[in-house]
Amino acid sequence: MANINISAPHFLLLGFSDFPQMRIYLLFTFFIMYLITLIGNVTILTCIVYDKVLHSPMYFFLGNLSLVDISFTSSTIPTLLSSLISNQRSLSFPSCITQMFSFISFGNLENNILAIMAYDRYVAICSPLRYTLKMKNSFCFLLVVISWIAACSHSLLHTLMLTSLQYIGLKKVNHFFCEISQVLSVADSDTSSNFSLIVTEGAVSVGIPFLCIILSYGFILVALFQLHSTKGRQKAFSTCSSHLTTVCLFYGTIISVYFRPSGSLVGVGERAATIGYTLLTPMLNPIIYGLRNEAMKKVIGKAFL
Repeated sequence: MANINISAPHFLLLGFSDFPQMRIYLLFTFFIMYLITLIGNVTILTCIVYDKVLHSPMYFFLGNLSLVDISFTSSTIPTLLSSLISNQRSLSFPSCITQMFSFISFGNLENNILAIMAYDRYVAICSPLRYTLKMKNSFCFLLVVISWIAACSHSLLHTLMLTSLQYIGLKKVNHFFCEISQVLSVADSDTSSNFSLIVTEGAVSVGIPFLCIILSYGFILVALFQLHSTKGRQKAFSTCSSHLTTVCLFYGTIISVYFRPSGSLVGVGERAATIGYTLLTPMLNPIIYGLRNEAMKKVIGKAFL
């Protein structure tokens, strides 16, 4: 490990150092997953940008989701891979804050984009005749801009609050990246205000988009039950099945990490569960949309076959 100035605040990311004998296997596994994530999401994004068939609100939001997935995964996984390659697990305070800001921003942004996509499916199924009128290009663009502003503001608030805390010397962070609760837990000053902010403002910023998703699918279910044609129900459901799968994956892995009984996941268990939403979900999203969306399959087939 490189020499560290013990007077300057530094963070030692423990990562998966509990299993040094598994280092090569973990490196290979995470690298392959990260590579698939990049290739898959870049492919989806490229197809949406260059094929006019996919120039519609649904695919505009999907393209944003792919861009966010690339950024979200890249905010943490390169650090993890670097630590597995060189065993250099130390981050300076500015580097840690930057990583935290990126991770919170893109994680919150993914939450917002999924909510927008749920609303898009709600309009498409519940108000099909007014879909073009409601989902204008300018309105779709505005929704995405508001999502970016809200996500970055949320992240900036938490990171600025953290910079006011005191850290002395080298601090061991029991994670593979600068996860906010872990970084707060090793501070040398009172963090009660920070944790209160996470519980209040943080819960609202995550809860509102999640509530929008629940309400959107509630109205969609009501609309599906009102359809008399079984074929019509199947067609309507197929338009949102990919998004619903992505939502279940994303929130399912987050709930397993953050909304759990105290002590149910400790140390390496929590770190392994975090891989679920930081790497596994972004890796599977393009596979889900590529395999379950007929228009996307045709465009990908036309581009690569």
